[in-house]
Amino acid sequence: MQEYEKGFIALAVMGAMIALGKLLNSDEPITLRLVTGRVIVGSGLSLIAGVALYFVPDIHPLALAGFGSALGILGQNVVEAWLRKRGFTGIFDKGAGK
Repeated sequence: MQEYEKGFIALAVMGAMIALGKLLNSDEPITLRLVTGRVIVGSGLSLIAGVALYFVPDIHPLALAGFGSALGILGQNVVEAWLRKRGFTGIFDKGAGK
């Protein structure tokens, strides 16, 4: 496996772990739909950290991981706020579907 593939997988896993940690830390009822959605969003946002490689090709892997973590945490809050503003509040309410 090449180095960029390892970095890609590491960022995706890190984003998924951040999303799961955030979910477990909340008061929301844990459902499969909520877990799946948060893992997908967290992983995707952490992978955006790969853009840093475009600007700084020789960035240290630890710095890239930190950048990915920051995007995974901050990005998920921004995406949720944006979706709420657009009227998608039902998917974030406690007990969605009631």
